[in-house]
Amino acid sequence: VQVVESGVGSVQPRGSLRLSCAASGSISSISRMSWDRQAPGKQRELVATITSGGTTNYVDSVKGRFTTSRDNAKYTVYLQMNSLKPEDTAVYYCSAVIQSSGSYLYLNYWGQGTQVTVSS
Repeated sequence: VQVVESGVGSVQPRGSLRLSCAASGSISSISRMSWDRQAPGKQRELVATITSGGTTNYVDSVKGRFTTSRDNAKYTVYLQMNSLKPEDTAVYYCSAVIQSSGSYLYLNYWGQGTQVTVSS
């Protein structure tokens, strides 16, 4: 099982960017999928989560600007980022809680991270 992000980007303030994250491999089920980010010199923070049923949660700093969604058939989660600010600059990480085929365990898998830079 692996999780791979796509959508590396550089954008001007007030611009938009969409990140994607796809899980692949021998997958039976995926429960929660999440986006974290880590800016230089700062701790990693949880940005957004989405359950298998589509319930979402966001950190206060991105509410109203970021939207996460998922396509369960494609094992893919998206992060639509609008009205981007320089303080959104960070490496963004996707994670997914996955049950592999033939296993009863749910394990958390992380992507490799993708750089988002917001600068004029």
